[in-house]
Amino acid sequence: MVVEMESRKRVGYHVERDVMDEIVVDSVADKLDVTTSVKDKLKESMRCSGPQVKSCFLSCIPLLAWLPRYPFKENAFGDLVSGISVGIMHLPQGMAYALLAAVPPVFGLYSSFYPILIYFIFGTSKHISVGTYAVMSVMIGSVTERLAPDSDFTLWNNISNSSEINFEARDIERVKIAAAVTFLSGIFQLLLGLVQFGFVVTYLSEPLVRAYTTAAAIHVIVSQLKYSFGISATRFSGPLSLIYTVLEVCSLLGQTNIGTLVVSIVTIVCLIIAKELNSWLARKLPVPVPVELIAIIIATVLSWQFDFKTEYKVEVVGSIPSGLQPPKLPAFSMMGSMIGDAFALAVVGYGIAISLGRIFALKYGYKVDSNQELVALGLSNSIGGVFQCFAISCSMSRTMVQISTGGKTQVAGALSAIVMLVILLWIGSLFEDLPKAVLAAIIYVNLHGMMKQFADIPSLWRSNKVDMLVWLVTFVLTLLLNPDLGLAASIAFSMLTVIFRTQLPKYSLLGQVPGTDIYRPVEDYNQVTQIPGIVIFRSSATLYFANAEMYTDHLYEKSGVDVTKLLNHKKKLEAKRLRQEKKEAKKKAKETVEVSELTGNGQQSGKDVVVVVAGPQLDPSLDPSLPKAIILDLSPVNFLDTVGVKTLRNIIKDYGDAGVKVFLSGCQSCVIENLETGDFFSEKITKAVIFSTVHDAVLHCQEEDTKKLKNGTHF
Repeated sequence: MVVEMESRKRVGYHVERDVMDEIVVDSVADKLDVTTSVKDKLKESMRCSGPQVKSCFLSCIPLLAWLPRYPFKENAFGDLVSGISVGIMHLPQGMAYALLAAVPPVFGLYSSFYPILIYFIFGTSKHISVGTYAVMSVMIGSVTERLAPDSDFTLWNNISNSSEINFEARDIERVKIAAAVTFLSGIFQLLLGLVQFGFVVTYLSEPLVRAYTTAAAIHVIVSQLKYSFGISATRFSGPLSLIYTVLEVCSLLGQTNIGTLVVSIVTIVCLIIAKELNSWLARKLPVPVPVELIAIIIATVLSWQFDFKTEYKVEVVGSIPSGLQPPKLPAFSMMGSMIGDAFALAVVGYGIAISLGRIFALKYGYKVDSNQELVALGLSNSIGGVFQCFAISCSMSRTMVQISTGGKTQVAGALSAIVMLVILLWIGSLFEDLPKAVLAAIIYVNLHGMMKQFADIPSLWRSNKVDMLVWLVTFVLTLLLNPDLGLAASIAFSMLTVIFRTQLPKYSLLGQVPGTDIYRPVEDYNQVTQIPGIVIFRSSATLYFANAEMYTDHLYEKSGVDVTKLLNHKKKLEAKRLRQEKKEAKKKAKETVEVSELTGNGQQSGKDVVVVVAGPQLDPSLDPSLPKAIILDLSPVNFLDTVGVKTLRNIIKDYGDAGVKVFLSGCQSCVIENLETGDFFSEKITKAVIFSTVHDAVLHCQEEDTKKLKNGTHF
């Protein structure tokens, strides 16, 4: 390692300049004093030209920008193969995720058709595969089952003298609810996109998203247990719903349908083996084997041939009508009770889609417009809601298949939608005998990737313990609460960690790396030395109302100067000096009277007059233990609020009263602007106290010290 460092080529540099404070920098750099009024900004934003109109129009409908330049020869075959492959995947996943949304399977097929076409027109990501997604589906399911529980559709059967559920009426109501919440979530996404609010996804950190999807996957698994065991378990909603559902399933295990359980276990085992073989042969096969499609075909044939529904009481998909649903306005009267759910769907769906979109955009060298993605997803969901679809997002598994099979543009997504259209018009009804246990098994196997995210915990423990805490808290909150409430609580906790980190920063004293203008914390380096008589103080976080008091307290502690005590001591000394002067003045006045009386008698006693001089003035600034100057390194500070500005002003004033000068260094232009607008500068405090670098401030202090020593005064 030492040899490597010694052999590394070092590039030296030499800069010779004067020490420059902020006043000199403004003069040399010729700072512009230009301010744009609100009226001018509005006028500029409203200005419209031909090229601007064209650019705005093409950015709103990206299809018109890239489709005319579509390289047919290079991309057509890859997009065709990819579109067919992904379209085939949509069939089993759409039907399976419809069960999560608690709606009939055919509505999962609708959700794999209409939204994809809308995204094809308005989306900017070339590689992601939008459509049904497990986390979104389970969030929809929690809404539909909360607002339309089985108990609301229970009827008494006089023939059998037992209660029965009117499944047809229940499913119709749940489809209305799913369409309404999907439409509302799309409206939220549209509004956020139109006001350029795409940055909202920045509040969803990667540990939070991964923990959230892991916990949501467990919600998904628990919700499908009733289909695997063939039992009629109630799916609860609200806080602790997961625990109640698990307890309900456990209490009904004695009623397990053996035929359903066998179908589920066999399907899971076969899918796992087939997917492992598929992964092993991935490099040798031009197109991945559609194991899920093969599974549902075989399961459907076996169920039809051996009449699973009648002979073994295995629950099957049931009626799948051919054709498309006509558009229908959503039930606006329901939307008041689902605003929170819709907003959570909007944020989660967008967060997952934009995260994957950015990953592949970076990999393949193009840009994804975050605000346009909000608009695209918003239109997909709002228009999809009119056609009775449920909310969609991006699927990682389908996206990987789309890329691995040669998909290069959004054309692959459009072709997959055409495959779904063919299935809806002619093929869908063939799967009416498909056991629901097979769809549940497909869901279990597709979630194995999310279960691998538990490996994040040891990785985050080694890299960042705060992120690990965010992961664990998000996971626990999402498990204990509903996914929508869990998301809100997790975002709140994540933001609290940011506040705590700014409230508990690292405070350091800086020293100089010998022979350089580089300054580092003295506690972290052996060869870093403090400048004699100068305290250089730095906080690792910005300075604002939440940590301003702690900033001052740590400055007192690190500098060794408790200004409050020092000023109190100075006041006492000043009061003592004033009392002493007053006493000496009285004594002098008395002696003056006596001298006057003596001289009035004609006696020459001028030599006998005693001149009293006040004792030496005790100035605390002459205390050799005090620093000559304090330099506040503000390079980590990216903004100052009014409390921060007031804190800096008080520090300079209080230390100045105590005889210690304070200088600022490393201020960014925005911080200087905050100081200007916060009335920081005055006749006593000018820009001369601000230096661009710590080294400039140190040289200025040393220069002042040298000058004052030459003049016989103390700095």
